[in-house]
Amino acid sequence: MTYPTPLSRIAAGFNDGSVSALKLADTALARIHDEGFAPGAQIFTRVYDASARAEALAADHRRAAGLSQGPLAGLPISIKDLFDVAGETTMAGSVVMKDAAPAMEDAPIVARLRAAGAVITGKTNMTEFAFSGVGLNPHYGTPGNVFDAGRIPGGSSAGAGISVVKGMAAAAIGTDTGGSIRIPANFAGIVGFKPSQARVPLEGALPLSSTQDSIGPLAPTVACCALVDAVLAGEAPRILRPRAPETLTFAVARGLPMDGVDDQVANAYDAALKRLRDAGVRLIELELPEIAEVPQLNAAGGFSAAESWAWHRAIIQTGAERYDPRVLSRIRRGEAMGAADYIDLIKRRRRMVAAADLALRPFDGLLMPTVPIVPPRIVDLADDADYTRLNLLVLRNPTFGNVLDLCGVTLPIAEPGALPAGLMLLGRNGADHDLLDVAAGVEALVVRTRAA
Repeated sequence: MTYPTPLSRIAAGFNDGSVSALKLADTALARIHDEGFAPGAQIFTRVYDASARAEALAADHRRAAGLSQGPLAGLPISIKDLFDVAGETTMAGSVVMKDAAPAMEDAPIVARLRAAGAVITGKTNMTEFAFSGVGLNPHYGTPGNVFDAGRIPGGSSAGAGISVVKGMAAAAIGTDTGGSIRIPANFAGIVGFKPSQARVPLEGALPLSSTQDSIGPLAPTVACCALVDAVLAGEAPRILRPRAPETLTFAVARGLPMDGVDDQVANAYDAALKRLRDAGVRLIELELPEIAEVPQLNAAGGFSAAESWAWHRAIIQTGAERYDPRVLSRIRRGEAMGAADYIDLIKRRRRMVAAADLALRPFDGLLMPTVPIVPPRIVDLADDADYTRLNLLVLRNPTFGNVLDLCGVTLPIAEPGALPAGLMLLGRNGADHDLLDVAAGVEALVVRTRAA
């Protein structure tokens, strides 16, 4: 089996008997533990060897007995290290949480995965407390990029995309507050889906920003993401209905989203737009004032600083020295924000969200590069000033979707052998089904590094 493998292909193997859930789980777990293959200790912070095998064996037995199966039955899935699992302390990529009480129950999304028959292989590494887009972690190590181990994986769901590409999971579950699903998916050359925030319950996920956090999948294809998203949202899976190219009209972002785009990303992006035009898609350039306003909204730290400070301030009083200093400095920005500042943020964002929603109504989506640059080298982030600059640049475009309360998909568009680049489609809040249908059609036109 080649990796990453679309979920439909794995399911076909289950149906014809060429693949068993137990064999698939054993392969995934062996890859996690094979230090010669990939540094699994840096990709995963916790591995569920015994329970994964038990879940897989149960799926095989149910299938053999002809019993009903959930939509993810027997599929190995990884989850980010900030989701509650009953009986475990939720670490969120930190060491400061190790003395915290264990979770009393599974997070709702974990319970839904289990009910759907998923085989949970483990928890993936992440930026401490999800507060960075580059994916570095000084406590557990930083997993190298799948295209070049000397480059960043993207964050904060750093291990998630790698787990899929390396065959350690068929799909991964991450969170996205400013791009933490779409950035690592982009840098791993796979698809990532950030749903509308209210679509998937946030309970049982250690928060960064209660205003902007969302939960979604990283997977080989749009169809894979749609299947997993349905489970996370508590819906029945549905068949995607890709739109004919000539019926599509996209806004093409101009202005800030195109600033600082490097040549490799620009070439891949321009080629993707050309393929869309050649197929009959209508593209209209648009410069949204609300996008240009996002950096101003976040100038003092935005919702992430204010809301993370509210959650962490008591822990910081006694355990500040155990935090990643770069994460701690970003959380501490919230300390200087008062109640009036926070209320102003809420009012300003509400206006921006409404204005952007109105502007996007005539379109099937808004297009821009997912990340304006290819993944930087890890050594290039050694200096704090360079780290800050590159982190902000990596986060910039995906953050627009969170601030403006949109749903979004990233598609891999780099040519084979090139460093990764992504095309991001942003859709209106609540239009998740429509966006996934549209993205499936676009995927067929622009993706050149397709899963085997």
